[in-house]
Amino acid sequence: MSLRRDRHRTSAPKTVARKPYTRPPSAQRSAREALAKRLSAGDPRSEQSPQRRIPVGLSTSSVFPAGVEEAFRLARKIGYDGVEVMVSYPKDSQDPELLREYSERYEQPILSLHAPTLFLLQGLWGTDAWVKIERTVEIAKELGVDTVVAHPPFRWQARYARNFVEGVAALEAKHGVAIAVENMYPWRLGVRDLLNYAPDHDPTDEDYAHVTVDLSHAATAGDDALEMIDRLGDRLRHLHLADGSGNTTKDEHLPPGEGNQPCAEVLRRLANRGWQGSVLLEVSTRGDVEKREQTLRQCLAFARHHLGHHLDDEPDPPDVGSATR
Repeated sequence: MSLRRDRHRTSAPKTVARKPYTRPPSAQRSAREALAKRLSAGDPRSEQSPQRRIPVGLSTSSVFPAGVEEAFRLARKIGYDGVEVMVSYPKDSQDPELLREYSERYEQPILSLHAPTLFLLQGLWGTDAWVKIERTVEIAKELGVDTVVAHPPFRWQARYARNFVEGVAALEAKHGVAIAVENMYPWRLGVRDLLNYAPDHDPTDEDYAHVTVDLSHAATAGDDALEMIDRLGDRLRHLHLADGSGNTTKDEHLPPGEGNQPCAEVLRRLANRGWQGSVLLEVSTRGDVEKREQTLRQCLAFARHHLGHHLDDEPDPPDVGSATR
């Protein structure tokens, strides 16, 4: 089956209005308040009726600044279902042989690779952003990994951004690997928010076949994560599980339950609809290394509870009709 979803295309060019470069910070605040009001006004938490046991993996960025191998070790020790590898400057994050060795040694499948499209990784593998994505895709193919996560372009990457949506589709068709474009967030520029991603920080309105939703990024942007996952449907490939307060322009990556995002409800809705993707925990533990393992255990317990994994372990009710006397 093709990675690209079926579409009805016309030969007429799509007219797109020029998007603004900035917005008032009140946009984030009003969106945050609207979500809080809706949830508090009686948007009840979904009953649990999971249609699929959704795997929960650990992103290597959740143990930063510890290394890639430490993420695999903790994932196995704690009981995660796999690992997402952030391709970065450490050589083992780029080396398919070492990654395969870690995966086999710690019995943790690699669920996805994250391309080095972060601002702090602009110097990795040169300045051509397409090289960063395609090299990551080639590593994924060598490892048998079917998903690569990538950020949308920065607006100053004009040539790269111009045909980004089409370029992602072409790479997917060429290599047979899903490229799940991740939602991001505006940056604060003085008294305005800088809309610094193109075509947009929110990929849900673009024609991507695959998208990753990051709940911490949604908090920072003031985006409604519940509307995002409902709007995406089967185009949602991965969920980056984290939380955020929404009260700052920083990307907080809090443990789920410590911010104001509807983390529990997102997990329940995905499980109830039999979503075919994976949940990847992406939280920051650099502030308290001593409690890192405890934090990652608590996050896994949160995810599995709201995905309904515990229901698989519940004994069947007794069949009172077959009791003998």
